[in-house]
Amino acid sequence: MTHDATDTSTTLLTGGTPDPGPPDTEALPHGIGADLPSVEAGPKAEGTFPYASDLWAEGLLWASVLRSPHAHARVVSIDTTHAREMPGVRAVVTHEDVPGGSVPGHRAADRPVFASDVVRHHGEPLAAVAAEHPDTARMAAAAIIVEYEILDPVTDPEQAFAAEPLHPDGNLIRHIPLRHGDQEAAGETVVEGLYRIGRQDPAPIGAEAGLAVPRPDGGVELYIASTDPHGDRDLAAARYGLDPERVKVVVTGVAGATADREDPSFHLPLGLLALRTGCPVKLTATREESFLGHPHRHPTLLRYRHHADAEGRLVKVEAQVLLDAGAYADTSSDALAAAVSFACGPYVVPNASIEGWAVRTNNPPSGHVRGEGALQVCAAYEAQMDKLAKKLNLDPAELRLRNVLATGDVLPTGQTVTCPAPVAELLSSVRDFPLPELPMDTPEEDWLLPGGPEGAGEPGAVRRGVGYGVGMVHMLGAEGADEVSTATVKVHGGVATVLCAAVETGQGFTTLARQIVQETLGIDEVHVAPVDTDQPPAGPGCRGRHTWVSGGAVERAAKMVRTQLLQPLAHKFGMSTELLQIADGKITSYDGVLSTTVEEAMDGKELWATAQCRPHPTEPLDGDGQGDAFVGLAFCAIRAVVDVDIELGSIRVVELAVAQDVGRVLNPGQLAARIEAGVTQGVGAALTENLRTPKGLVRRPDLTGYALPTSLDAPDIRIVKLVEERDVVAPFGAKSVSAAPVVASPAAVASAVRAATGRPVNRLPIRPQQAVAPDQPPTAPTPTP
Repeated sequence: MTHDATDTSTTLLTGGTPDPGPPDTEALPHGIGADLPSVEAGPKAEGTFPYASDLWAEGLLWASVLRSPHAHARVVSIDTTHAREMPGVRAVVTHEDVPGGSVPGHRAADRPVFASDVVRHHGEPLAAVAAEHPDTARMAAAAIIVEYEILDPVTDPEQAFAAEPLHPDGNLIRHIPLRHGDQEAAGETVVEGLYRIGRQDPAPIGAEAGLAVPRPDGGVELYIASTDPHGDRDLAAARYGLDPERVKVVVTGVAGATADREDPSFHLPLGLLALRTGCPVKLTATREESFLGHPHRHPTLLRYRHHADAEGRLVKVEAQVLLDAGAYADTSSDALAAAVSFACGPYVVPNASIEGWAVRTNNPPSGHVRGEGALQVCAAYEAQMDKLAKKLNLDPAELRLRNVLATGDVLPTGQTVTCPAPVAELLSSVRDFPLPELPMDTPEEDWLLPGGPEGAGEPGAVRRGVGYGVGMVHMLGAEGADEVSTATVKVHGGVATVLCAAVETGQGFTTLARQIVQETLGIDEVHVAPVDTDQPPAGPGCRGRHTWVSGGAVERAAKMVRTQLLQPLAHKFGMSTELLQIADGKITSYDGVLSTTVEEAMDGKELWATAQCRPHPTEPLDGDGQGDAFVGLAFCAIRAVVDVDIELGSIRVVELAVAQDVGRVLNPGQLAARIEAGVTQGVGAALTENLRTPKGLVRRPDLTGYALPTSLDAPDIRIVKLVEERDVVAPFGAKSVSAAPVVASPAAVASAVRAATGRPVNRLPIRPQQAVAPDQPPTAPTPTP
């Protein structure tokens, strides 16, 4: 299957994300594979979709959090006297007011609610205030007097090994040594490289917000845009010293989530203030607080040495991967496992020696951002493949094709690739797709030069480059993570309701759940209930989890209801339920003897079923980095075409041709949107997005200083091939689609800039000075292999 990309405020009582129900039209297609639009699209576009910042409750107080202006300091004293005495202030809390402990294994287990003796990063919370007006809360937080003893920050991850411990758990979070094959092997051709990947921020469109409401039983309810409600509930309960049953998390509308939401530094103080005051407390973060508070992509330092034979086939890969985790561990262990496991890329490498470390520094915390670990190593190993191609005088695409993985090959971790791995087909598709026209073929006044229509560039200084990026990601959790989800499907009065704690983060789960039930039960009107922790856990919303495990749970529950519906009819007519089918609201038998409607068969009854989905188990990597650590893999190939002004260093991405391994297309429109969004996020990582932190201090934490790509920066994205080779162990055979293009697109853009300029391009995002080619007479734009 081939696709071309050219083709109101709410009150507390509503709770969670409201379900607007199915679109108001009978002409829309439904079921798996239908191009069904998201039911949230209309309200979001109209500005009527309720988010956490829209919530309100009677007697509401406002919160503000005091954050450290230093990257590393000893806290000598905290004086809250002036803040407490301000009119309208109802409570001030610090570390002394946190009664509980932590949750072992939680991503924020090593992070306190408030700093006590030591501040470990810029923006770390020290205290929080609840007041009757938001301005009063902010002024009271500013009135808290903190005496600091400034300490030298450790901001270079290479220095963290020898530095004094920054945390009771030490500076080294995890070390993974991977050994595969013959460690003495060597190739005839060797290339080396040193690479640096910057700190990309998830930069959600909607900043963090939340509302905490005390309960009559002494507990608290948190209304937040969580992507892992049960994990956040368990952490909050432990910090508050409460049983989990006395803390309830209600998921509100999620205002964008390409990373974990919400960060504990926002919602944990809220609950403390609500418990202290006995009143609802609301916090809406400023953009600066958002940048300071949530985790970012891991900045990474990578050293590589590739060995190949005379024909370009890889013999050995040696690599060192160093992840800057920032002040706390968060998901750094998971990111490192992905980085080390995929350090050789989707290529057959018989021998490998990979060393990976994740270390603490006094930089802002790093955590889960889409494609974590895999994006960083992809940029490095694809640069190495370009170097090999140049040294061997081979076409870059041809070199890659000589080495690509296929089903049945073995990863450097020793795990056999059992899922579909059509890497060769993906790469061939983008390589063979027609290139866009050169500017010289159009009138000069129609050229869109690097730097934009008002840029200072000259056409004679523009060079065109073509490059490739081939990426891979794992789906679901890894290394023994218990990936399970539970769902309930209820049917009554011709209406089906799905209850599942899978959070809709924009990945389309609520639409997918409707499609599953529509196809299985033949019922058009399907509602998905708001998510809260009264429902069984479904796990965090990342790595395609909810398409796989939550969608699988919904499918199983719907099939159980289907059996309940059909069994009486099958028994009455003396046939098996397998001989009956449901389509367009009608139940028919294979021979036409039985024909009735679903509504008639229901006969006023209520049917329901609950089911779980749990994929096959995985195992942790051992002391040599070996083990079957991943449930499944997904692949993506991208060809980038760029124009570079070699005098100014400005870059324009002309086109990105994408081919992706998707398993099965469940919703064509949403799938294309997810791929395009992932590609655009990757372009940001390649060209503009880098949260600068000199001496550990976040510089210009706003959307002016942090350059997100806009619609004007988005390139022409061509989805030239979607390979639908179903993964037999996945429900519906589908694979996750968002992360793989994020991983591959920065590498493709960097490869194209190398081709245009002849420069090595060993850092992301690409700085203008990296794109300035050596002195040469200006010529008209020409394609560069």
